[in-house]
Amino acid sequence: MQDTTAPNRISTTRHLHPANSITQQDIDDFQRDGVICLRGMFKPEWCDMLREASLEAMENGAGRVREPKLEPGKGRFYSNVYLSDSDERFRLLRDASPAPEIAAKLMGCDEVRFYYDQLFIKTPGTAAPTPWHNDLPFWPFAGNDLISIWIALTPVSAETSGVQYVAGSHRWNKMFRAVTPDYDPRFLDPALEECPDYGSPETPSAGKVLSWDMQPGDVLCHHPLTVHGAAGNASTTQTRVGLSIRYLGRDVQWDPRPHTMTLRRPPEVEAGEYPADDIAFPRIWDSQHGHLQFDGPAKL
Repeated sequence: MQDTTAPNRISTTRHLHPANSITQQDIDDFQRDGVICLRGMFKPEWCDMLREASLEAMENGAGRVREPKLEPGKGRFYSNVYLSDSDERFRLLRDASPAPEIAAKLMGCDEVRFYYDQLFIKTPGTAAPTPWHNDLPFWPFAGNDLISIWIALTPVSAETSGVQYVAGSHRWNKMFRAVTPDYDPRFLDPALEECPDYGSPETPSAGKVLSWDMQPGDVLCHHPLTVHGAAGNASTTQTRVGLSIRYLGRDVQWDPRPHTMTLRRPPEVEAGEYPADDIAFPRIWDSQHGHLQFDGPAKL
């Protein structure tokens, strides 16, 4: 995984770790609220590279693309997954970035496995919202040690579709119906309740709603049961680019329910077992060795 010819790249060995420390207060806040915003965790070189790769991915149309059909001139809400399968820059994020160490520290785990990456782009004037939901109904897992690291690659604000979260909703122990931006009926489990729009003033309060203005390199970290959603991008000039990467810790069981996402390759384990399959979910980081898939000195 080396590309010494790529322009404007620097050695990843200086960028393997979070640019800022994670404190015990950060961990406590994450455990309490189910979400936290950590500032400046990715250095500008990471953000520049990943933003370029993200915009190229949107333009080339490859991969497992999902986006709602909007009227001409009404913007784009683009999403894609498993970008690390086909682009070295996203593989570097998976294998040699600060993300797995952030995940491990917040979950209190000695090791993490890669689940998948997902890109979210809303161009200026995109009215389409991100429907309110929590993530676990989409995923063929049970357990507590799963986390999403949402990396801001452009400035983010309420105007540009900043993500909102209901603080403490991960402790409701409740799964809401999975709803994709294009309302794919395959995910709509009739046994689950539709999630209210907690961003609407007409919805009864369920607790404190958290949201943050962000700069490139800031990250949102959330538990898979934390309820969240976002409005459209009302800006006429600013594209919002957010890139999520998901990790598994120790308290996870394989649970291939109906109405969950199709994996590239299901793990070769029985339902209810820990998904210790190094092909389906490679071990990326542990506390003894650090980045297990990084063979450096790769170029960023």
